[in-house]
Amino acid sequence: MIERIVSVLFPLFAIASLGFVVGRRRRPDLSELNQLNMDVFTPALVFSALAGKSVQLQAYAPLALGATLLIAGSGVVAWAVARAARIDPRTLVPPMMFNNCGNLGLPLAVLAFGDAALAPAVVMFAVSNTLHFSFGTWYMDHETNLSNVWRVPSVLAALAGLSVSGLSIELWPPLLTAITLLGNITVPFMLFALGVRLSQAQIRDVRFGAFGAMLRPITGMLLATIIAHHLALPGEQAGLLLVFGALPPAVLNYMFAERYRQEPDKVASMVLLGNLAAVLFLPIALAWVL
Repeated sequence: MIERIVSVLFPLFAIASLGFVVGRRRRPDLSELNQLNMDVFTPALVFSALAGKSVQLQAYAPLALGATLLIAGSGVVAWAVARAARIDPRTLVPPMMFNNCGNLGLPLAVLAFGDAALAPAVVMFAVSNTLHFSFGTWYMDHETNLSNVWRVPSVLAALAGLSVSGLSIELWPPLLTAITLLGNITVPFMLFALGVRLSQAQIRDVRFGAFGAMLRPITGMLLATIIAHHLALPGEQAGLLLVFGALPPAVLNYMFAERYRQEPDKVASMVLLGNLAAVLFLPIALAWVL
């Protein structure tokens, strides 16, 4: 069991660590590449994962519902904790709701459960991404235009992929291969960029960051266990949901906090310490489900 967990996690942390070292030494500006990844490579991965298979929507509907309930439940718990601890909820709630299901979640799902897990992992990623760019944006700024969520490339790619699969549309194989090759860039780049991003983050509030780093996976795993039981998810989907719940806060939370001037230093501390704490919590989640 230990050997299998190490074999799953080592590639993830090795690539992220390389990005961290390169980020420290060379301080590369990945802003343009990150934008390309968000606008081109990630949508290609999402589309190819859903359109390249005969995806039965009803088979993934309970998992999508489970991911939605987990995200919402994490937000409710975080809001209650924030009110009790006299923390601004807008600082704590988004990082507790929206986890690193892209940079870590997608490659982790494939390494732990095999290539067949990519499609359901993409479904959860699409759910999280849609909620982050809709509710997450509105939560930070109530005057935001929610229609902008339909302009997010990965959301459009998910809808297109599900439509192609659901309608049994046969794509020209060379075209699908080209899209798949573009999507294959995403996973290693996400991990490398995560390491670079973490190398540039600063911890200004260790106590607050450590608190959020612990609260996110503990809440997520407990909620995932309860939700998977009540939705009667099949074994692999229940395992994917538990691993999803154990993931640390997404780096995107820091970018949102910076954009809306919502205590970005505290959010950065949660993101950095949360992703470092993944070394502890992800093995626990994998030991639970493997």
